Amino acid sequence: MRTEFDFAPFYRSSIGFDRVFNLLDNAQRLQAETWPPYDIVKTNEDAYRIIMAVAGYGEGDLDVTQERNVLMVRGEKTEETEGEYLHRGLAGRSFERRFELAEHVKVESASLKNGLLNICLKREVPEAMKPRKIAIGDDSQAPAPLQIAAEQQVA
Repeated sequence: MRTEFDFAPFYRSSIGFDRVFNLLDNAQRLQAETWPPYDIVKTNEDAYRIIMAVAGYGEGDLDVTQERNVLMVRGEKTEETEGEYLHRGLAGRSFERRFELAEHVKVESASLKNGLLNICLKREVPEAMKPRKIAIGDDSQAPAPLQIAAEQQVA
């Protein structure tokens, strides 16, 4: 039994969180796609790695694309017709896997080794958005309050 959560009440009392609610809504609707298997590893405070098991796929069979805040990994394997398969246990079907990325997360690199696709991601927050330390001083250094010309007294 599947129940969906209604986010409509949150839309009435919040402003600017549309993207968050859309992400949550889309996550509910995703089908339980289990292939190819993958891991997501946080390697440090601002770096991540996606490790995807893609045995039998070569570099030419895979496509890794970042479009805005979505990372898409596609695999399409050409059909080999050498001999007759008596048992086919290795999945060679086409796939597309999407990952929603937070703002300022960029793909640094992708590599394929031993049947594992490694995608390195890094969060690069612009300097203007990073927290900054505000020095606390005494009031003697504060600029004098501005006065309106009409209120100034002539001596």
